[in-house]
Amino acid sequence: MENCIKVIGIGLEGAISLDRQTLQQIEAATVLVGSRRHLAYFPEHPAKRLILGKFGEAIAHISAFWQQGDLVVILVSGDPLFFGLGRLLLESFPSESLQFYPHVSSLQLAFARVKVPWQDAKIISVHGRSLQELTRSLQQGCEKIAVLTDENNSPSAIASLYLALDLPTCYQFWVCENLGGEEETVRSYTAELLQKQTFSPLNVLILLREEEAKLNLEELPLFGLPDAVFLSFRDRPGLMTKREIRISILGELALKPKQIIWDIGAGTGSVAIEMARLHPNSHIYAVEKTAMGANLIRKNCQRLQVKNVTVIEGAAPDNLTELPHPDRIFIGGSGGNLLDILPICQAKLQNKGVLVLAFATLEHLHSSISWLQDREWDYRLLNLQISRSVPIGQLTRFSPLNPVTIITAKLGKIMLK
Repeated sequence: MENCIKVIGIGLEGAISLDRQTLQQIEAATVLVGSRRHLAYFPEHPAKRLILGKFGEAIAHISAFWQQGDLVVILVSGDPLFFGLGRLLLESFPSESLQFYPHVSSLQLAFARVKVPWQDAKIISVHGRSLQELTRSLQQGCEKIAVLTDENNSPSAIASLYLALDLPTCYQFWVCENLGGEEETVRSYTAELLQKQTFSPLNVLILLREEEAKLNLEELPLFGLPDAVFLSFRDRPGLMTKREIRISILGELALKPKQIIWDIGAGTGSVAIEMARLHPNSHIYAVEKTAMGANLIRKNCQRLQVKNVTVIEGAAPDNLTELPHPDRIFIGGSGGNLLDILPICQAKLQNKGVLVLAFATLEHLHSSISWLQDREWDYRLLNLQISRSVPIGQLTRFSPLNPVTIITAKLGKIMLK
């Protein structure tokens, strides 16, 4: 089709950022479409002008001009097919009626300024969108994250979100403003400092993962460690027992000094390490079926300078029979072998010992209750449904943790009610 709508990307330098061929396309236009800023780059252009406002109304005007034979040129920022107007135009016009002339995108400029290769970066737009994808990428600890921001989801708001998530992954935050323009600035911030800043609306945020910072153990609480201090699985960031759940589990265990404790399905080791820190003269056996998990527990023990945790690698119950008789048992994961694990726990648990189990599924909860009832254990249930506050732009909402039910059990009629 000869009369195509031309969609031309342009930088903050204005007309001087365009090559001669692209300028000729603009000069030939009989209708020039764009924001006030884009149209201001061509003050002497004789074409009819259409300011992009409400997209539905603009599309109707563009379609009318195009159908009556006008040469329509639409000016946009950067690459129109990169989180730009191009996608919406393709939904409204036949593809053969559109021609695209991309300019260097803001992300290309941002990574060039920061001097970091970006072919493997996670690219996210929060411009008029939710923060769900960004939250997931932060939890996964992605190495490089590039964020297209907006007025509500600003760099400072994103820094607040990151801090609220309490993650073990450290990031360096780069804010790139007015890229390609005379007022271009590129600065690096910590999340804490970034929270207090304001920026030009024309900005790109780049997050670069850093090596885990060394902990200052003297600043850590004795009880209820922040989730962020534990190294976690990068591919399964939600697998850690969260702080609020961990605190309840520790309370239900009713720990005493000089005890033997089993932590079955220890995951990252967060519960085992909390127990070890509370009672340095107790000994905790952290049973974890995966080599990756076992290695992670060892790293977390080293990170937190815990020396009274022994990591038992392999799937329970095969590796339980040789362990010393425990005073307390916590089961946080069973690898599908729960009904094989429980008889060994019953046989090995010391007199007046306590068994605590944590479940996220109803099926495992039901199986455990039936097993305990058949063997005349006393038990109580604690159902935890906890939400944390999370900033959303300038507002705040509650984000729920996965519900967990805790069973606390003792053998015989000695359970305190």
